[in-house]
Amino acid sequence: MIKLPAESENVHHEVELVVLIGDQCRNASREESISKIKAVAVGLDITARDIQSTAKRGGLPWTLAKGFDTFAPIGNFHPAEAISNIQNLSITVRVNDELRQSGNTSNMIFSVPDIISYLSHRFTLYPGDLIFTGTPEGVSQILPGDRIDALIGTNLSSLTVYVQS
Repeated sequence: MIKLPAESENVHHEVELVVLIGDQCRNASREESISKIKAVAVGLDITARDIQSTAKRGGLPWTLAKGFDTFAPIGNFHPAEAISNIQNLSITVRVNDELRQSGNTSNMIFSVPDIISYLSHRFTLYPGDLIFTGTPEGVSQILPGDRIDALIGTNLSSLTVYVQS
């Protein structure tokens, strides 16, 4: 369930590949980074766009726009060792059966190993840390009563949530 905050009138979905870190890593190379992944899942990065825009205009941090309760639901985790190529996974989201986002991890601006390596050079990643890796085009507004179905791969990880006011 995603609960829309009363403070916002414009909340959007963003489907993303979520990476679960299995081993501590600091200053990991790109090659080493892939071995630090324990599992992957589909996730929804939910954003209150109006709150985000107001904060940006004021030169303020806009993380609150992504931090409301229920704003990061995650599907089931799939073991990383069972995935042949993390950079070739389909990723989709449907809202009320309408396809809104469809992409592939091969089209990511930064690869999963690059993201992990970059982050580990800024701070230590610990087992249990989750990394949301970015979204394909097609983000759009969600409304009370909507059903959101998200999927990674042909059925590696799935998620169905309902939107409430």
